[in-house]
Amino acid sequence: MACSTNYLWRGEATWFCCGAAWGPCGSAGGGACGNCRSASNHGAWPNASAACWDITRPDLCGEGGIPRRGCGAVMRVVQECSKAAVCITITDCGPRTKSFCGEAACCNGVCRTNRILDLTPAAYSQIASLSSGKTGVWIYE
Repeated sequence: MACSTNYLWRGEATWFCCGAAWGPCGSAGGGACGNCRSASNHGAWPNASAACWDITRPDLCGEGGIPRRGCGAVMRVVQECSKAAVCITITDCGPRTKSFCGEAACCNGVCRTNRILDLTPAAYSQIASLSSGKTGVWIYE
């Protein structure tokens, strides 16, 4: 999987469970793409498809320009403060951005708002502690 340095978006990232039981996760579905796994570097993007967009509605939080990136899209996710990075593959639709408008993750006085990316525990733990629950990120493709 090739990770790029072409800026795509920035915002808040959280983590979620999918696929077989792993780490803090019990068994869960395979996500919108059918191949999501908590033990892999996977993620959920709010504009993975038109149907996904109808569920997540990031535009209701002022994130209307998020580009469509579907199943199999590769993204490089960089944590705001530590600059730790992980390469992920989109395997699901999410997060439901409209339910978290204005939610913020801050570090060193810089805050990122609105959930715009969900990462599997394997991916999230490479950039932040799972116990943090949310973190500010920059996303590249």
